[in-house]
Amino acid sequence: MVAGGAGAWSALDWLLLVERELLAFSAFWFCVGLIDEFAVDLAWLGLRLTGRVRTPRLPVGYGAQPLSGPAAVLLPAFGEAQVIGTTIAHMLATWPQRELTVYVGCYRNDPATLDAAIRAIGDDRRVRLVTLAAQGPTTKADCLNRLYRAMANDEARRGVRFASVIMHDAEDMVHPCALQAIDAALMMRDFVQLPVRPEPQAQSRWVAGHYSDEFAENHAKGMVVRAALGAAIPAAGVGCGFSRAALATLAEQRLVAGEVGPFAPDCLTEDYELGLMMSRQGRGSAFLRLRDDAGQLVATRSYFPSRLDAAVRQKTRWVHGIAFQGWERIGWSLNPVDIWMALRDRRGPLTALVMAAAYLLLVIDAGLLVLQAFGKAHVLELSSPLRLMLLASFVGFAWRATIRAAFTWREYGWREGLMSLLRIPIGNVIAIMAGRRALAAYFRSLQDGRVTWDKTVHDAHPAFASSLHRAEA
Repeated sequence: MVAGGAGAWSALDWLLLVERELLAFSAFWFCVGLIDEFAVDLAWLGLRLTGRVRTPRLPVGYGAQPLSGPAAVLLPAFGEAQVIGTTIAHMLATWPQRELTVYVGCYRNDPATLDAAIRAIGDDRRVRLVTLAAQGPTTKADCLNRLYRAMANDEARRGVRFASVIMHDAEDMVHPCALQAIDAALMMRDFVQLPVRPEPQAQSRWVAGHYSDEFAENHAKGMVVRAALGAAIPAAGVGCGFSRAALATLAEQRLVAGEVGPFAPDCLTEDYELGLMMSRQGRGSAFLRLRDDAGQLVATRSYFPSRLDAAVRQKTRWVHGIAFQGWERIGWSLNPVDIWMALRDRRGPLTALVMAAAYLLLVIDAGLLVLQAFGKAHVLELSSPLRLMLLASFVGFAWRATIRAAFTWREYGWREGLMSLLRIPIGNVIAIMAGRRALAAYFRSLQDGRVTWDKTVHDAHPAFASSLHRAEA
């Protein structure tokens, strides 16, 4: 490789060296990641074949049954004037139970959201509108804690204690059977999580569509395996329910540490952290995967970000909160399965680095192919270990793409299943950009200690989609 035999390295020599190092780095970590994913795939296949996991179908009229006790829904909102009214109106119409009370949290400096919420509430006495005195947005956890205090004050005034507390976001569309399913499961568990189903958006098949691919696989396989192996289950922040007694216990524990309320106000992913804590104490947790009498998944439906910048901002918060803050705030469990799942949860920054290296490698290899065509460069021979890693990476990628397409196909139809293959690069680019921004945000938070609610703007609601409940055959 050394030019002219004089001991001096040319720019091409250095480029060839960088290409080989990137190739080895990417191939090694791809193989490590594929071993991890293949282990989850094998666990899921084993569970399915042995009948240890299944998706029960609920009977007709299940969702209209009365609850075992009063239920509270906490609904924080800031800058959600476009969707909060539809969410409230749809929730009240879908869940007719009189034992339900919805607590909607708004900010005094957000009159548009306040007005939309008031108009949607009308004269329905099952809704309590709570206005935060602080200038918004603070953090989602801070808003949730304020709603929790309002709920506790109502309990003290009425002399009636809620049996369950459910979390939802301002853009959610709930399923008719979800409330009853959570209520029944909380009779045996302290924390219950339902699947999340991102709804396809015709105007954003690529950016919004990649969320459908990820959640279809994770909430039909990853979370199922996690629950079956007895690992702690993270809360998604929507479609999750907590027993009132367990939430009160956690609030008392945080009060000792000087925090008011069960939600960590300085955590960007307070829902994720809360789910893990609930899973490790008391009666534990459950991940509920059910279908109604029509075969539809009992899940929380919502529109995820449709623009690249919004998707990057949202995933930046996830990576920052789960990978960086999770390591710092939660630490590591001594349970081997929990360690495995924590590594999977916190691999975002490493995944972003590996994928960035892989895409840079593609650019370099494209340039080297051009130079080779003009006789300006030669191909270096691959070592046997590197050749084996590249072969494993190729086969593993084909396997992973097939698995993802199969899960997307099952939930959204064959067209979306095929499109999931084309959306893989989109998801990778978003992950790379989010990983870089999350690292920068984490370092900034170490300097000034400030954590803010990096809000995702929502301007559409899935309840408006006329074809929402029609799945492609």
